[in-house]
Formats: sequence, structure tokens, C-alpha cells
Amino acid sequence: MNTADASATNIVVIVLGVVIAVIVIAALWAWLKGRRVPGDNVFLASRLTRGNRLFPSQVVITPSAVTLVQPRWIGKQEESIHLAHVASIKINTHALFSDVVIETSGGQDPVVCHGHTKGDAVKMKQLIETYQTDYYKAGQKTV
Repeated sequence: MNTADASATNIVVIVLGVVIAVIVIAALWAWLKGRRVPGDNVFLASRLTRGNRLFPSQVVITPSAVTLVQPRWIGKQEESIHLAHVASIKINTHALFSDVVIETSGGQDPVVCHGHTKGDAVKMKQLIETYQTDYYKAGQKTV
């Protein structure tokens, strides 16, 4: 084997190694960004649904707000709605997964969460309704 063939082989091996390293780093980054955020009532969308393949959306429900967390390559996008401003919750059930549509009373575009199981969608709706009931009962007692 002459020197030109050896150096060409070395270049191919180096380029292949760099490509594999970039793919591994990107896959690791996507996996890390797709981890569940901390909290008790966090609902993670399935990676098998549209818009959730790399970075699945998550819905965090607390006694005071509903937050949609959408990870990005760099950073994340969060949209939060106070429970007093949740006007309605719709569940669109498909063959395997459901979409949850949360409409606000402020006239904003609704928050749409794709790719949750039907059980998770029903539990999200029940939690929001329970927290809203508790919120308004507490408000009546203080008046």
C-alpha cells in the first residue's frame, strides 16, 4: 500500500469518526432535552406523534397554573395559563393518542398539546377542573 492510499484511508476514517461523534452527541442532546421536568403532575407526550419526535412536549399542572413546556435545540418555550383564565378543555381522541386543547378566557390562541394517551388527557382535564373548583371555593370563603 502506497502513502497516498494510506493517507486517503486515514482521512476517511477520521471523517467517519467525526460524523459518528456528531450523531451520538446530537442523539444524547435530544434525549437529555426530552427528559421529564420535575413535578407531581407532569404529562409527557409520546415521541411517536407529530411535533414530539425529537423533543416531546410536556404539560405541567399545578394548583395555580397549567404550563406547556416545549424543549428546543437551545432553550425551551413555555406557555403558562393561570387556572382562573382556563375557559374550557377539549379532548380530541384519535386511534392511539389524544390531543388536548385548552382555551383561555382572555381571547388568546388555545394551547394545543398533541400526543397524550387518552388516560393522561382525561387525568389532565380532571386535575384542571379539580384545581379550578378548589381555587373558586377558596375565593368564596375569603369574601
